[in-house]
Amino acid sequence: MRSTSPISMSMSCQIVLHLLFFIASLFSTHASSLCSKDGSVVRNISEIPSGNYGRDGLSHITIAGAVAHGMKEVEVWLHTFAPGARTPIHRHSCEEVFVVLKGAGTLLLGSSSSNSPGTPLEFKIHANSTFTVPINDPHQVWNTNEHEDLQVFVIISRPPIKSFIYKDWSMPHVAAKLKYPIFWDEDCWDSPKDEL
Repeated sequence: MRSTSPISMSMSCQIVLHLLFFIASLFSTHASSLCSKDGSVVRNISEIPSGNYGRDGLSHITIAGAVAHGMKEVEVWLHTFAPGARTPIHRHSCEEVFVVLKGAGTLLLGSSSSNSPGTPLEFKIHANSTFTVPINDPHQVWNTNEHEDLQVFVIISRPPIKSFIYKDWSMPHVAAKLKYPIFWDEDCWDSPKDEL
């Protein structure tokens, strides 16, 4: 059996510790860059952090936002949905404008005027189409194309938004679960979470 000298074990431990500190600094730099307010006038979209935030098949980028950039009146997102991916059924008290940049899919739009969203209206969406979602109307965007990503540019009013999530279209409005802050703002939220 080969013996290891105390000096080489000590050096190995130091190397491992240095490596761990280096890896930890990479993660902390990434987290701080995600959460630091970016007051830049010009930003490169390809350099803005993106993630799926626990939503399979979604890639989200906040191009300009309340939490990330100090926006007060509007927020701008870029969402890319893999084939079959969709948002949860949800509503919020803001206006939304969508511009479909590429791909095709379906907008499902429920009603806010009855006790539950009810059977949603279905609208086909495709590249170069645009649509709006009225305040508090439950909706879902779904990439129903089997072969191509769906990419949408989204503009919302009144950021940061509160979302109410439904498990299905028959769930009463009053039972929808509040999600605030929204998924991509959670890590950088510096105010107490509003659970009301």
